[in-house]
Amino acid sequence: MQVSDTEARTGSLTCVGTGMTLGAHICPLSKSYISQADVVFCGVSNGIVELWIKQMHPDVRSLQGFYQTGKDRRVTYAEMVDAMLTEVRAGKKVVGAFYGHPGVFAYAPHKAIEIARAEGFAASMIPGISAEDCLFADLGIDPGRVGCQHYEASQFMFYKRRFDPSAYLVLWQIGLAGDRSIARFATGGDHRQPLLELLAEDYPSEHEVILYEAAVLPTDIPRMERLPLSKLRDAEIFQHTTLVVPPGRAMEPNHELLARLDAIDAELAARAPESSDAEAEA
Repeated sequence: MQVSDTEARTGSLTCVGTGMTLGAHICPLSKSYISQADVVFCGVSNGIVELWIKQMHPDVRSLQGFYQTGKDRRVTYAEMVDAMLTEVRAGKKVVGAFYGHPGVFAYAPHKAIEIARAEGFAASMIPGISAEDCLFADLGIDPGRVGCQHYEASQFMFYKRRFDPSAYLVLWQIGLAGDRSIARFATGGDHRQPLLELLAEDYPSEHEVILYEAAVLPTDIPRMERLPLSKLRDAEIFQHTTLVVPPGRAMEPNHELLARLDAIDAELAARAPESSDAEAEA
């Protein structure tokens, strides 16, 4: 679509993150974009959070109405993108306020920004505190200690992914595990069973896993339920539940590479006196 020079200067899109916990995680910059926008699109699923955002701006439009049971989510996301871009193309300063981080497990913000930029509009993303950030804090996990790998649960099932059982394994959207319709809002134990069998190839049935849900309201307590892997099939799991699988084995040293590094260090140390002598003569 061709746009005029005026529209290209005035129409804009900024997707911001509201963070996970109501009022506590949103950054001042995101608040500023919301308050100064011409129109704000709200991509949060909690009604209380939506009401809170509406206190910041008189024209807040919910994107949740695009979701419908049995409707392909790809259609829903395309409609969300179109709703935001329609206002951008009209020359308005548009803000999309999304739960957590606007770029994490959120197709519509990425796609809307991509299209807006391709059409000559200013478009950007402001990060927010994500469920991953809360997970690390609540569970006391340092991803740099033994490593941490993240996958969407269904993608982990559908494709042959190479992962390391000596690191943390985080599976997002476990409540939708095994859904191939892209139209469900939840799956159950029958769909999770193949995932359990896949994990059983690397973890014993009694291996402790964690069901995690971040706090949304200040009065909420994060869910950090620990249970054996064998109990996962019939556990109470929701769309926003995340599965955390702690390491199932110790890290295995790479002796060949370590020996090579030792040899490199020894060679560098042997050269050091020669370098010092050359510098002294100079």
